[in-house]
Amino acid sequence: MTHPALPTPPSGLAVDALSAGYGREDVLRQLSIPALAAGEVTALLGPNGSGKSTLLKALAGLIRPREGRASLDGLDLTRLDHGERARHVVYLPQSLPAAVHLRVFESVLVAAKASDAMAQSVDLPAIDRLLERLGIAHLALHYLDALSGGQKQLVGLAQALIRHPRVLLLDEPLSALDLNYQFHVMRLLQQETREHGLISLIVLHDLNVALQHADRAVMIHEGALHGAGEPADVITPASLAAVYGVQARVEACSRGRRQVLVDGLEEHPG
Repeated sequence: MTHPALPTPPSGLAVDALSAGYGREDVLRQLSIPALAAGEVTALLGPNGSGKSTLLKALAGLIRPREGRASLDGLDLTRLDHGERARHVVYLPQSLPAAVHLRVFESVLVAAKASDAMAQSVDLPAIDRLLERLGIAHLALHYLDALSGGQKQLVGLAQALIRHPRVLLLDEPLSALDLNYQFHVMRLLQQETREHGLISLIVLHDLNVALQHADRAVMIHEGALHGAGEPADVITPASLAAVYGVQARVEACSRGRRQVLVDGLEEHPG
């Protein structure tokens, strides 16, 4: 007797009709996002208050959705307990918790052990290599509570990457970094994402960084999806007017890279 083939579960990270918020107010309203593929960096875009941080918290299990689901290769993340979800998803918030009196190397070691409590040992040279790639190897023996905001952000990124998640959620990881480190970190994230097959979802406010470094872009507005696809297809004069309220051009520079040039504010009839 021939049995019908079971449907193949969708691959990647998908969001389906997700509603979530705080108290009685929904910030995300029936938000659906096409599946994000492994090995790609996706920029999460939108103005302040659009729901970007709320989405990351819902995916990380820090807030419970009221409706809908988020699935990873068909596995419903919203039904997993915190420990099980943490095996798949790592979240780095915009505001890091108060630094404890640990050295940088020790803090990354703690993160590595937390990711696999059953491991007999941790690959210590891997920590050294990661700190080197992030450009903070010279801080390995410095205490966290003596670091600058940008240095702490880089250490937080090391703590996230050493856990080898399947899904990496980063909320404005460039906010405290200078231009040199912004470029350095985005290039490293691209490399790590592709080499380890991560699904990296990164909140960015700099649209030019998204155009240059992201494989995909998701733009949300007032808790709903406005656009998803390649960055150049999502970041357009029309979307910038509708979502950000600005008159802008998206033009190629002398090297052919697209960049956003803002000319003014959208005028609303009043």
